[in-house]
Amino acid sequence: MAVFGSLSERLTATFSSLRQKGKLSPADVDATVRDIRRALLESDVALEVVKSFATRVRERALSDDVNKALNPAQQVVTIVNEELREILGGSARGLSFAKKPPSVIMLAGLQGSGKTTLAGKLAKWLKDQGHTPVLVACDLQRPGAVKQLGIVAEAAGAAFFAPEPGDGVGDPVSVAKKGVSFAKDKAHDVVILDTAGRLGVDTEMMAQAAAIKKATDPDEILFVIDAMIGQDAVRTAQAFLEGVDFTGVVLTKLDGDAKGGAALSVTGVTQRPILFASTGEKIDEFEVFHPDRMASRILDLGDILTLIEQAQKAFDADETKAIEEKFRSDTFTLDDFLSQLQQIKKMGSLQGMLGMLPGARGMQDQIDQIDEKDLVRTEAIIQSMTPRERLTPKLLNGARRMRIAKGSGSSVTEVNQLVVRFDQAAKMMKTVANGGVPQIPGMGPVPGLQSRGKKKSKKKASPRSGNPAKRAEIAAGKPANQGGSGSSFGLSAPSGE
Repeated sequence: MAVFGSLSERLTATFSSLRQKGKLSPADVDATVRDIRRALLESDVALEVVKSFATRVRERALSDDVNKALNPAQQVVTIVNEELREILGGSARGLSFAKKPPSVIMLAGLQGSGKTTLAGKLAKWLKDQGHTPVLVACDLQRPGAVKQLGIVAEAAGAAFFAPEPGDGVGDPVSVAKKGVSFAKDKAHDVVILDTAGRLGVDTEMMAQAAAIKKATDPDEILFVIDAMIGQDAVRTAQAFLEGVDFTGVVLTKLDGDAKGGAALSVTGVTQRPILFASTGEKIDEFEVFHPDRMASRILDLGDILTLIEQAQKAFDADETKAIEEKFRSDTFTLDDFLSQLQQIKKMGSLQGMLGMLPGARGMQDQIDQIDEKDLVRTEAIIQSMTPRERLTPKLLNGARRMRIAKGSGSSVTEVNQLVVRFDQAAKMMKTVANGGVPQIPGMGPVPGLQSRGKKKSKKKASPRSGNPAKRAEIAAGKPANQGGSGSSFGLSAPSGE
């Protein structure tokens, strides 16, 4: 994630130098811990969190288990990974729902933290989980807040309740109570209360939040924190914890380019778990927060589980099986290619997906150069083709390619490149579908996937015969006659004689 970019880079560099050492001395451990401490402080992590983290890592790294390990450097990386996971909360926790619906979820946070947008994302996520959420507009102070919540509710496909116009008009506590009653009457099983934020923690904000809490008795109070504002977010969370209390944290704007200290500090300071993370601007760029996966991402160890989950969500299993059969039978068309591209887009940002691969930090320059608009341009080119052209790309002569280029706002060169890429992809995937080893153009077989079968020994070339008849037999695969068993013309001797 972008918000942990600098921290990840620093830690990756530290462990890279550590791995070059066969055995670790106490001085090596101290130097490593010092680099880690400096990297965390530069990322705006709270001082008390850094101190306790560094102390635990040093104690474990100097233990006998590490000294006796075959790979002590890797053991230290494992220790840092485990301790990082602990300061992020240890293990993921799900939402607590009421035994008797509706469950009430109250959102709180400073103005500008992305709380209203987050309400829509949470509603969309709950709806995908089979719930029937309703968004209740309790932020009646901020201009346009009620209208904004209505827009995000529509985007999420969730119900919306707003009996007051807002913009300074109405009683938030009364709206919250009416919202819960509305949910009971209309059989909504989850109520999401979007409460007012402030530019800073003040008495009025605390009093209003406490009154809404008392009136609705929420099952969850989620404090929404902007991951880009560093230590201010942590201080605000601590003040709100003491004044009103909350049960969990939601991090927003994790796709930003800030240091990310808030994410690494909030659990350690407040002892409240991070439940969700908002990873982009789109309504579905929202995920359950897994401390172990986040720790792996920070240490450039990858997050394959999240990548698999995103793929399973975006790709239809039956369609994928049908595509595999098309690869095998060599009937894969540009329509199928377009369908696959559209499913990849559903998974989210290409840069984000590649960033989840182990060792992604080492190819960051290549990842940064990826243009997300390439998928859009490819879609436009294919959609500018006729159904017959998509079915049979061999029909694409010069005139047709010129027409497609004009229709898609691209150049003939881009159309040509797409056709070439399609042919290469179809051949590669057919090879994979048939159990073969894919070859990347210009690179040969994919490393590590070469066949394990026995290598074919090269036959030693036999000396060229001066007899034309013998040469003809050798070329036809027949054994050449030896000695005087055959005729002088190279013909086989009659059998049975």
